[in-house]
Amino acid sequence: MNDLCDVSLSRRNLLIAGALSATSTAVPLTAEAQPATPPPSSAKFSLQVNGKQQTLEVDTRTTLLDALREHLHLTGTKKGCDHGQCGACTVIVNGRRINSCLSLAVMHDGDKVTTIEGLGTPDKLHPMQAAFIKHDGYQCGYCTPGQICSAVAVLDEIKQGIPSHVTADLNAKPLLNAAELRERMSGNICRCGAYSNIIDAMTEVGA
Repeated sequence: MNDLCDVSLSRRNLLIAGALSATSTAVPLTAEAQPATPPPSSAKFSLQVNGKQQTLEVDTRTTLLDALREHLHLTGTKKGCDHGQCGACTVIVNGRRINSCLSLAVMHDGDKVTTIEGLGTPDKLHPMQAAFIKHDGYQCGYCTPGQICSAVAVLDEIKQGIPSHVTADLNAKPLLNAAELRERMSGNICRCGAYSNIIDAMTEVGA
């Protein structure tokens, strides 16, 4: 009987000791003992946006999208999914289209960036902007800036003879057909479903 009591007592002591240990590790460090959080680092860089030289100093974690919208106030470029899946943030960098939400701003020191604001103005529309209006290539309009920037870059790719995954004949020029345009624009999502009208607009401009 005494042996059973001793075993029970030992288990009780073990549980108490374990609880005390867990409690002690859960106690927060004092203000003096807490490690200091380093301030976020920033970087200064220059880039050309819509033909105008810009110098920015931003947190190195800032995306190109946020630099355009929050620092340069070019809000035509839209933040959709913020994960590079919808294409609403598409801009043209050094002649190539990119998802600006996936690219850090500091990576573009010295680059030339074109946003929807740099393609045309209400008084002097870019041919692609005019074609989108003519063919109703938009409905709610949220994805339209990215669609237009991507469409302009796509036609330039085609003029350069850059093939896509559906290009059947690499020697055929221009590579302008509906299948090519759909494949190349597949990274730009239109939740309103204006895809056929977008293809019509691109076909007219690329003809």
